[in-house]
Amino acid sequence: MSERAAPHYCPYCGDEDLAPHEGDGEQGAGYAWACYSCARVFRVKFVGLRAAAVAGDAGPTGTDGNE
Repeated sequence: MSERAAPHYCPYCGDEDLAPHEGDGEQGAGYAWACYSCARVFRVKFVGLRAAAVAGDAGPTGTDGNE
């Protein structure tokens, strides 16, 4: 799969003026984003799912959300 979901806002300043950023040849450079408001370049990486969320165990508030 070659397409990735685009971020909706900059994680640093919150602005929505983002564009794909071409890197300098480093691995995965095609998935960087440039914010034209604060001039930062960042990447967003999906790490995984919490095991408790997949198993349906209680969340951080101590409830499972079905009460």
